Amino acid sequence: IAYRGQRPIHSHAQGRPHANAERLFEETLKDVYFAEKAILKALPKMTKQASSEDLKAAFTEHAEQTEGQVERLDKIFKLLGKKAQGKECPALKGLVEETEELIGEADKGAVLDAGLIGCAQAVEHYEIARYGTLCAWAEQLKMDDAVELLEETLEEEEATDEKLSELALSGINESADAGKDQDDEDEKPAQRKRKAR
Repeated sequence: IAYRGQRPIHSHAQGRPHANAERLFEETLKDVYFAEKAILKALPKMTKQASSEDLKAAFTEHAEQTEGQVERLDKIFKLLGKKAQGKECPALKGLVEETEELIGEADKGAVLDAGLIGCAQAVEHYEIARYGTLCAWAEQLKMDDAVELLEETLEEEEATDEKLSELALSGINESADAGKDQDDEDEKPAQRKRKAR
């Protein structure tokens, strides 16, 4: 796993942002704290817009998991002797905005479900990368309690990503493609009528 093989964090650049290894860990922790809070706000809307009952259930389950993940982050901040707080993360914010744009443009049904899975997995991949990195840094900093908490969340994120892939392959993507083909067929008569005028 790439993030486990990261080079050690060095602190040669005194006075610069993130020069201290613990500071770098803390700032990244703030990123994921912001991310989890943003995801908690987005998941109910995604659940409401999903048509597949299995997808609704997956989003609902992950919302419950996310609440537990926030609690773990609270504990890690406490281990650092810091107040739990987030820092706006442009990357995650962009992914959430992309999801909202999809909901506003796509018709409800298999196509939207497939898009929601894609957006959710983009978020999961971001989180997997971040939590994997935090695990590696916590190990280097000898923060064993933090490592255990972070690894628990990382395992949940990986399991969620796998479940979403299974849902997509179980028929949602195929149904979305069939819907697209039907839309194309519906457009052809209209196009022929316009040409005949």
